[in-house]
Order: sequence, then C-alpha cells, then structure tokens
Amino acid sequence: DDEPELVVIQVYITSAYRAYRIAEHYRRKGAYVVLGGLHVTSLPEEAAQHADTVCLGPGEDIWPAFLADYRSGHPAPVYRSSVRTLAQLPPIRRDLIKRNLYLVPNSIVVSRGCPHACDFCYKEAFFRGGKGFYTQTVDAALAEIERLPGRHLYFLDDHLFGNVPFATALFEGMRGMNRVWQAAGTVASVLRPELLEKAKECGLRSLFVGFETLSADNLREQHKAQNLSRDYGAAIRRLHELGIMVNGSFVFGMDGDEPAVFERTVEWAIQQGIETATFHIPTPYPGTALHDRMRKAGRLLHSNWDLYDTRHVVYRPARLRADQLEAGYWWAYRAFYRWSSIWRGAVGKPSLVEAARHVAYAGGWKKLEPFWDLVIRARHISRLRPILEAVLTGFGRHAARGDAFATGEAVRCTQCSVTRQAPPLAPAPPAVTRSTPAGAPVKATLQRV
Repeated sequence: DDEPELVVIQVYITSAYRAYRIAEHYRRKGAYVVLGGLHVTSLPEEAAQHADTVCLGPGEDIWPAFLADYRSGHPAPVYRSSVRTLAQLPPIRRDLIKRNLYLVPNSIVVSRGCPHACDFCYKEAFFRGGKGFYTQTVDAALAEIERLPGRHLYFLDDHLFGNVPFATALFEGMRGMNRVWQAAGTVASVLRPELLEKAKECGLRSLFVGFETLSADNLREQHKAQNLSRDYGAAIRRLHELGIMVNGSFVFGMDGDEPAVFERTVEWAIQQGIETATFHIPTPYPGTALHDRMRKAGRLLHSNWDLYDTRHVVYRPARLRADQLEAGYWWAYRAFYRWSSIWRGAVGKPSLVEAARHVAYAGGWKKLEPFWDLVIRARHISRLRPILEAVLTGFGRHAARGDAFATGEAVRCTQCSVTRQAPPLAPAPPAVTRSTPAGAPVKATLQRV
C-alpha cells in the first residue's frame, strides 16, 4: 500500500521473475523503477522491459550519476559502470539493519570481484568494461570493521586473499581488534606461506574453499587454473593445523563426470575431515563463458530462471542423465551429513575433544535444521550469537595448543566458487526519504531481491 516515488531493485537470477513482478506493480502506481545487479547486467534488454532505468555493472560510479540526473529531472534509460574504485565509498547505513533478526548481522565486503576468471562465474559479465578485481584502502576497511559492534564478522568477498599486499596489511591491522571471522579463499591462497597465519592471528576461524572437482581435466575445462597442480589434502591439513574450519565446495556434472563421481567425491571429503560441505550442479548463467559454450552446442534445456539455482539440471550433461545428476546431488548431501559419515570424519581428529566438536558442529548444522527454522521464525536467532562467538573463540585457543579444529558458519557465494550456503544477510532497507537540492523530498523504496 506504499506510494514511493522511486523504487530500486537489485536482481539475482533466481529472483528475476519476482523482481519483475514487483517492478511492474510499482510502475502501475506511478513510481520510477530502477533495476540493477548480476542478472540485469547479463540481460539488460530483458530487464529494460520492466524498468525505467537499468544500471549495468558495479554501482559505485553510476548510482551517484543516476541520482544527480534524477533530481534534475533527466534520468537516462541505461547507466553502465566504467570507473572502478572504492575510494569514495560512503559508510554503510547499518542503522537500517534490524540486527535482532540475524545470527550474523556483521557481513562486510572490502573488495569487488576476483583476480581469476572461471568459465562458470558471473564475474566477467558483471565487470565487463573495467577492472574485475579491486579493493578498498586498508584504512577504509579497518574503519568499517571498527564501526561494527560485537566480535563476529563475515567477509562476503569472493576472494578476500586475492590481493596479497592488501590482505597482508588488513590482517596486520586487525590484530588486537579481538575479532573472530569467516571468509572465502582459494586453495592457492591457503598454501601461500605466512598469509594464512596472519589471518588466523587476527581471528580467522572458518574458510570457504572452492575445491569444485577432484578432476584436473574438469578444472582445465572450466579454466579454474588456480586449482591445478595444488595439493588439496595439504591445504586442508594446513587449515586444520591452524584451527580453521573447512567449508568445502564441490560441483557435480562437469563434462568429465560419470556416475561414480558422487561417491568418490563424498568419500574423499569425509576422509579429509572436512567439517562442512556444499554441493552444486553447474549452472550456465547468462553472460558467462559456460553459458556461451552450452548455447553454441545446443545443450541448454530452457531459460526458466527460477531453476538456475545450482540444484536443478538446466543443460544436457555429457556423461550423465539429467535425472541421474539431480539424484546424485541430493544423495551427496544425505551421504555426507548422515551420522555415520560425521563420526568417520571425526575419527581423524587429534583428540577426543576435537572429535566431539566435529560431531557437534557438522551434526548441529544439518541435523538441527528444524530447530534453526523455528528459532528464526520466532525471531530469537540473535540470542544465539554469543554462543557462536564463544565457540569460534574456543577454536583459536585450542589451535594454539596444537589442536586442529575450527568452526564457523557455512555460507553462499555467487558462482565464482559456485554457490555458498550463506548466513542471513541484511534485510532490504525500508522506505527512506532523501532531500533533493531543491528541497523536495524523494521517497524511495529499496529492494534487494
């Protein structure tokens, strides 16, 4: 029933149809609608049918330009990012976040993009026309961290370790802040001498790692060169020795995969003692090299964006049937998180205490999903935050004595490490009111869909 003047929606592929319905609803009521985000950048012609303006690429340079044009009464139909910098990024309006509704309200991003270019990743499409990886200044990142209450942080950067000088200075600056945090990195960054130690010393307790596949041929096919000739086992041991939990990401259905891939991958992950794992089906997002390759080969089954969620098969697999691939995906989750598998993963821990922690974390995360759902629906999830912080703090202390266990929240990524199971993100901000230079208020509804 609201009557905003301006509606802005960030669109992801699996919410595209809902975003378009919301956009059309407000356009019928006379609002000016702006769409942006990954899906809009990949398919601007499609999105433009449901918006007055589309924003393509990162918004740091184009959003201020749009606002200036809108206030002057002459907004353009398309704004395309070309200037890539976070130098003038204003402080985030965290006062708009209802912290009591989230276990992890302190999500933070201090970089954009990734230094790599995997075929399945949106990155090349989204950052086309400019730099594909850049960071804030270290001082700006540290200042943003200082503003966050509590101890726990979640870095949602695609690759926090991607710029080594930046990451090194950031981790050194975070020492003494008394934080515990989680993030994503690559196998190569884990194996790099000294950097991981610096991260651990300033509070890293859980790392999402995109292993993706145990096949070198599959890695080459997807141009994930950063994983080639890397010792996955050594990376896992290194993380565990420092008291850092491993959240491993795996993809089923690449062209080299056959029916045995599911059991082989799950068995390997269990034997390695990985605490949590996420599994995915390749999803050829529009604008990616994978989509282009599938389209040219006539292998795309449809363009129902609701099903482009890494859980459904939307292309013709090379060596698997579509139903076989989906069944294997769901089997992998059941097999990895069954109690017998959790116990087997715990057996290799160096002490009974560490084994018990493995069982408690892996079991608690998956086996207690109904409990988490109940707590979230009751809006009491924030009451569990001190427990999360205490648990993460304990892992670091045990690692200092030589133990090899850590934990953290299992998390979502865009598909640069495919898709992560993410902690709850900040809610869409409510309607806000800004003043134009002429003093006329502009009421805007912001939607993240």
